[in-house]
Amino acid sequence: MAEIDNDEEQLPQNLGDDVVQEVLKTGTDLRQYSRQIEKELKEVENKSIQDYIKESQNIASLHNQIAACDNILEKMESMLMNFQSDLGSISSEILTLQRKSVAMSQQLSNRQIIRGPLSQFIEDMTVSEALIAGIMDCPVTEKEFLIQLQTLNHKINFVKEQSFKDAKSCLDVTDILEKLKMKAMAKIRTYLLEQIYKFRKPMTNYQVPQNNMLKYKFFFEFVLANERNVAEEICAEYIDTMSKIYYSYFKSYSSRLMKLQFEERASKDDLMGVEDTASRGIFQKTILKHKGTVFSIDTRGEVLSSQLEATIIIPHTAKTRYHYEALFRSEQYAIVDNACREYLFLIDFFKARNTQALEIFNQVMGKTLNLMIKNLQSFVDDCYDTIALFLCLHLVMRYQLMCHKKAVPALDKYWETLTAIIWPRFQMVFQLNIQSIKDCDPLKLNKETGPHYITRRYAEFSAAMVSIVEGFPCEGATQLLAELREAVQCFLFRMAAIFQNRMQQLIFLINNYDLVLGVLMVNIFYFTHEKDPMVLGVLMERTRDNSKEAESFREQLNARSSEFVEEVLSPHFGGIIQLVKESEALIEKGQADDLKRQEGKALALVQSFTNNWKRALEEIHREVLNSFPNLVLGGALVQRAMTQLVQYYHRLHKILPPNARAQLTNIHHIMVEIKKYKTNY
Repeated sequence: MAEIDNDEEQLPQNLGDDVVQEVLKTGTDLRQYSRQIEKELKEVENKSIQDYIKESQNIASLHNQIAACDNILEKMESMLMNFQSDLGSISSEILTLQRKSVAMSQQLSNRQIIRGPLSQFIEDMTVSEALIAGIMDCPVTEKEFLIQLQTLNHKINFVKEQSFKDAKSCLDVTDILEKLKMKAMAKIRTYLLEQIYKFRKPMTNYQVPQNNMLKYKFFFEFVLANERNVAEEICAEYIDTMSKIYYSYFKSYSSRLMKLQFEERASKDDLMGVEDTASRGIFQKTILKHKGTVFSIDTRGEVLSSQLEATIIIPHTAKTRYHYEALFRSEQYAIVDNACREYLFLIDFFKARNTQALEIFNQVMGKTLNLMIKNLQSFVDDCYDTIALFLCLHLVMRYQLMCHKKAVPALDKYWETLTAIIWPRFQMVFQLNIQSIKDCDPLKLNKETGPHYITRRYAEFSAAMVSIVEGFPCEGATQLLAELREAVQCFLFRMAAIFQNRMQQLIFLINNYDLVLGVLMVNIFYFTHEKDPMVLGVLMERTRDNSKEAESFREQLNARSSEFVEEVLSPHFGGIIQLVKESEALIEKGQADDLKRQEGKALALVQSFTNNWKRALEEIHREVLNSFPNLVLGGALVQRAMTQLVQYYHRLHKILPPNARAQLTNIHHIMVEIKKYKTNY
């Protein structure tokens, strides 16, 4: 059924064939047509057979050729199979070779890695002939010995390290290294002790042996690392030697230096409030010939500036005498110079640090520093020179700062001890001066309106203190200065009270206040060492703003000057001044009627003024200049009085009636006359 279905499906397709179409058109018998086709096929078959027969030889030849090709291909297949087998074998061999190459490369790398350390190990472990000859035969001062010593030190440390790892090779070199170490130790010990003994020779500059020792500081490092007993021996010998040298040097220097001090020294009678002419018994000490040196600083302050780091005083060449602070400066600067150098040497050569360095330093310098402390204590116990004490105190502060800049803390305790000695005495002497002023009896002193000797002493002393404190504030000193200022001002008030006349009281106070301010300003100029007017102006302004001493006395001077001007004008122009004040008060209260009642009085005062004003100005000028030794102050007060007079004159002009104004002197004439009294100083 399936075949029929297929034939039926193919039938419509076959109908499309050309032959079938032709048969259908012509109506040919299919059986006949089939026989004809079969016949034709038979003929074709026969022809094909004939063709095959004709080509039989060629076909046989082709068959032979195909057989031969088949044999060849078979051989080629066999060869390719063999080649494939060979390739597989080669690949296996390549993998094997690759593994061997990686293994050999790792072995080579391992050998190269171990080669360096092993070579270094052998080199470090080997004791060469050059090392033996260098240690045994070379002098210690030759460079070769130092080089070989460093090599020996390295080998000793290396062998010691390897012995902890149980390296067998250490046994081969330990004995010879020990012998070389002992030989080097003996040579180094001898050399270093020789250098230390050189310090003991008289007139030796100990810095030279120290510098030689620093060149070979590795010697002590070697000894310290390998034989601590020998290192301690060398260190102890150095400490003992240098301790005696420093003590001997500074004991001699200090004793000779103190002989250069001024023979006259301040005593308990040389205080600010004690009068030079005070009566004394025959058994009392004589006072200083120049008591001003106790209170004025003059050039003494240079020890804190230009002389702070100047060359020390050489006693046997000095041709002058000095105040104590100059000798103290020289002594302490020598201490700073030597102590700083010594401390840095100990750190560098003996490899000491922190507490150990301070301990060794104190062993070397302790005896010397104690000597300096005792010398200062002996001076301070009997010292009444406040400026000397204060200068010494600031020298200590500055030298301590200098040591810190050099990174030398070893002297801190020494500076603290010096401060603890100086400061209480300074306070005590300062308080004695304050008390001497409080104890002064003005009735026993000369009754003069000029500057008082106590005021001058205070002014110079205060200026000295302020100049010293400048740049190095001292709270305790500032407080003491405030107490002294208060005591002096109270004394001036008590002293002024002995004058019965208010004018004399004011003249006394103004003269003394002006003296204080003048001395303060002069000292500012002196201690700044400046020549530039602009710089000096700035410094003066800063002092005016910051100095409590100057500020306080300037306020007092201004107040007393204003009062003095009123007093000096009153005898000559008192009526006009009173009239102006009373009239202004009436105008302010609105009492115009009362003001009119004073017209007669006003006319009389105007007439009197017109007749006497020139003579009054001359008398005021003469009176003021005669009252004040300081011409600058006197001239300033004259101008201030005349300025005040002009102001009163303007106010008078405003309150006078028109008929009285016409009688007033022209203000222009008065101004021209006042200009005649203007001073150029």
